[in-house]
Amino acid sequence: MPPGRLPVRMFQAWPTGTRPWGCPRTRWRDCCLLSAAFFGALGSSFLYGYNLSVVNAPAKDIKAFYNLTWLSRYGEPAAAETLTLLWSVTVSIFAIGGLVGALVVSYLIKVLGRKGTLLANNSLAVIAALLLALGEKARSFEMLIIGRFIIGMDSGISLSALPMYLGEISPREWRGSIGQVNAVFICLGVFTGQLLGLPEIFGHVSVWNFLFVFLAVPALLQLCTLPFLPESPRFLLMERRDEARAEKAFKVFLGKTDVSAELEEVHAESRAQNTLQMASALELFRNRAVRWQTITVIVTMACYQLCGLNAIWYYTNGIFEAAGFNKATIPYITLSTGGIETLAAVASGLVIERIGRKPLLIFGFSAMAVCFTLLTIFLHFQDSFSWMPYLSFISILAVIASFCSGPGGIPFVLTGELFEQSYRPAAFMVAGVVNWLSNFAVGLLFPFIQNALQTYAFMVFVVVCVLGAVYLLIVLPETKNKTFVEISQSFSKINKISQMPDKEMEDVFPMDYTLCNYTSVSTSVLPNIITQVYFNSCNSLFSLM
Repeated sequence: MPPGRLPVRMFQAWPTGTRPWGCPRTRWRDCCLLSAAFFGALGSSFLYGYNLSVVNAPAKDIKAFYNLTWLSRYGEPAAAETLTLLWSVTVSIFAIGGLVGALVVSYLIKVLGRKGTLLANNSLAVIAALLLALGEKARSFEMLIIGRFIIGMDSGISLSALPMYLGEISPREWRGSIGQVNAVFICLGVFTGQLLGLPEIFGHVSVWNFLFVFLAVPALLQLCTLPFLPESPRFLLMERRDEARAEKAFKVFLGKTDVSAELEEVHAESRAQNTLQMASALELFRNRAVRWQTITVIVTMACYQLCGLNAIWYYTNGIFEAAGFNKATIPYITLSTGGIETLAAVASGLVIERIGRKPLLIFGFSAMAVCFTLLTIFLHFQDSFSWMPYLSFISILAVIASFCSGPGGIPFVLTGELFEQSYRPAAFMVAGVVNWLSNFAVGLLFPFIQNALQTYAFMVFVVVCVLGAVYLLIVLPETKNKTFVEISQSFSKINKISQMPDKEMEDVFPMDYTLCNYTSVSTSVLPNIITQVYFNSCNSLFSLM
């Protein structure tokens, strides 16, 4: 070829089925899906995780600021009780804000859509960042308290809107892995808060407010990227009745030109539902067709918070001090826990579509029960052997890894999978309320439990983990690689409703529903007669309520 000449093929049109630079449609699909997951989680679940850990490092400096502000206003230092109260309100009001956000999210996603809610929610993060960062300059601890409440609202909204958005845009063979991005970014947020809070970075008296300036960065990045990605195609088709935009969104996220099967699947789901009206939380509890789905979400989300991991995050320093570690090394030891949490969440996201949701959840809660038991033993004998604190530290790392292997993210995935379109917003609202109330309860009650039970305090969490694992073993069907309608059909037997599909459903999902008894839904090893008696008893109890 003569010098300076380029191959003719470089100027030819792009082959059918490719994007610019030779990127195949499957890679283009992966790029769009991963971009939606990455930037959606960056401005949502990442901020939630960051706010769980960010206040730990500057706690002493913030209390000193509160005391100085009180002195400048009233001419005398704040009483110890007043200072403790102000700090407790600052920490706990985050959960109250999250509860408020969870209560309003079903209305927001109905009006603004899934993506629209995530975008609008960034305004709360920016406002909170300004209040928290400028509170010291303004000599106003009220600004910090209000800022914590607003960022709590931001987290309450995003922890419902993001899993719903990711679940609805993902192909069913990717739904679990994409959904686990939510958990991975929560862990990354916790780790980042711990890292930036080190004394060598922002964890000292002169620059602690920069920890809160950082809140605006992920929110602004999401605002710059998410508008270029489509809204949830299921939302567009079933709630907005905009088939053209829904088809376009499916093409973008699935990376193919023919999406007629996906559109028909959504139409079939619409026809299978009793009503296209969005159900309220009250209707969710009244409707027998979703009774056990609702109970399962409540139990799973309660166990997510009450299994004990939040107690470790809230009181990490005290636990490590009780285990015998030097105070100067505790920030760096805590940083290692955030790293382990992130690695375990990533590993879970990689295997969830192979192993399934149910085995990972049961393994996670069971392993946590074992590790908490070992931690209790090691703490009890920590004064007897000099090397016992290291075993306590290993047990804490094992608890964290067990949590992130399944219970740390799958409850959010399940909430989106167990319900069809008209019930999903109400289900996320109920899950959010349970999540934040349980979060608040752990933060409030664990110090009293610890004072009363001493080294046996973690046995309370052993009971919660065991009960959660047993419930999931008996009740939860595997949802891996199933459509939303197929998952709903899995609960027909235990909800005691007719499961015979109409002709339209048979055309879209050909399967023998007459064989869909409970033994095909559950992987329980209990005898089938015991399982059936269990469900009959529970349904009889609910019929009396």
